[in-house]
Amino acid sequence: MNLVDDASLYRNPIIDADVPDPDAIRVGDRFYLVASSFHRAPGLPIFESADLVSWERIGYALQGNVPEAWFALPRHGAGVWAPSIRHRDGRFIVVYPDPDQGIFVVTAEDPAGPWSAPHLLLPGKGIIDPCPLWDDDGSAYLVHGWARSRSGRKNVLTVIQVDPELRRPIGTAVDVIDGDGLDGFTTLEGPKFYKHDDAYWIFAPAGGVATGWQTVFRADDPYGPYEHRIVLEQGGTSVNGPHQGAWVDDGQGGDWFLHFQDRDVYGRVLHLQPMAWGEDGWPVMGEATRGGAPEPVLQHPTLGGGRQGARTLARSDDFADGAPSIHWQWEAGVDSHSVVGAGPGLSLRGSPDGGNLRALPRVLSQALPGQPCTVAVEVALESARPGERAGVAVLGRAYVWAGVRVSDGGAEAIVAVRDLDDLDERVIATVPMDEPSAKVELDIDEDARVRVRIIDRATVASIDPQFRAVEGHWVGAAISLFAAGPHGATEAVGRFVDFTIDVRED
Repeated sequence: MNLVDDASLYRNPIIDADVPDPDAIRVGDRFYLVASSFHRAPGLPIFESADLVSWERIGYALQGNVPEAWFALPRHGAGVWAPSIRHRDGRFIVVYPDPDQGIFVVTAEDPAGPWSAPHLLLPGKGIIDPCPLWDDDGSAYLVHGWARSRSGRKNVLTVIQVDPELRRPIGTAVDVIDGDGLDGFTTLEGPKFYKHDDAYWIFAPAGGVATGWQTVFRADDPYGPYEHRIVLEQGGTSVNGPHQGAWVDDGQGGDWFLHFQDRDVYGRVLHLQPMAWGEDGWPVMGEATRGGAPEPVLQHPTLGGGRQGARTLARSDDFADGAPSIHWQWEAGVDSHSVVGAGPGLSLRGSPDGGNLRALPRVLSQALPGQPCTVAVEVALESARPGERAGVAVLGRAYVWAGVRVSDGGAEAIVAVRDLDDLDERVIATVPMDEPSAKVELDIDEDARVRVRIIDRATVASIDPQFRAVEGHWVGAAISLFAAGPHGATEAVGRFVDFTIDVRED
């Protein structure tokens, strides 16, 4: 499909950045979306939109993973997995899994918060991807999947009756769909539960995060038996693994499906597909809504004909009040000692340093944009004792960082890399400095390759560390700020001023 330069058309992905496992609803004339946050805090980011295309982050439903003591250090791959969001009786409700604990519920009257403390609805290891459904008679059900890494089983969807307030289970869990009994099905997970035309519907992906497809299941009873149909798959497009998301009606007679595509280092980016209910009562998605194959559209008219906004989550931040903006998340639970001072500029109290940025809790992150970008920030060490460092990183399972550190010989700018097979960081370059402060620029190209410029009062150094960013654990790579001090010493304080990010959208 050739892309057309037409302002009345939106372009997929609508958010070309990491929005894992999205779910969405309409309330009045606004749409609300929630996504997985895994180990990061605050968690469960909430987005709002007027047209399903342009989204803005308005808050978080979870201030931090629980228990706080466990998540005080980064727990990569743990924490919040695929959540669901619903609205009932004037309350927003998010149901989310922690694969090591069970299913939790948080609620709020305002989606921007405050949200209630997490309530454990269904305890158990390996219970994941929950979604509630309230029936016409007021009874409530929960569908969920299973994680083999914790429970020893997967590829199965289970339904259990719960009380309408989502406080406790009141029925017996029933396995309603076994993917092992369906030809070619693997990794059946991420279900969303609906009722439409007196039938019960489970929208669920299968086939794996990067290679799968979207299936819908239909039954006359919440416990089945269910028949199924594949309604969205890659086909002849470049959109691999299009699946796992939400059916949303737009309040104007139209239906839509939000889903993700796994883009490796850029994470699970967000797509929007037109959807319709066919004459046989089954939904059709994407190109199938206009007579084609069940494949993703790359362009489509926007709801209401509005112009598409920014297609990334990246935002600059001047830290005017001394605190990070809503667009940042910590790599572990937030503590009261993380940020010091009132601004302008961010003073970040660094943790004791074991030499691995992935192990540091006081690291601030934003999702890496899906397009080329340039990042710039002024970095300084306020205390400047030997062994302290501060900088900006492109952080995944491997990382590159650039910034300042103090050694026994004095202050220096530094660029260092830790690749997947490295036991320790490798110093790529150092530049002696009169004082431990510099402006750092990272240029990230379309292949996620990173180049560095370091600017101080006397020097401009351009360095190519030969580094290509890689994804994190269930998440894409991030742009991160950090400070750190040596073990056994007073914590370092890094100062960051005028963080800017310039995204070069294609």
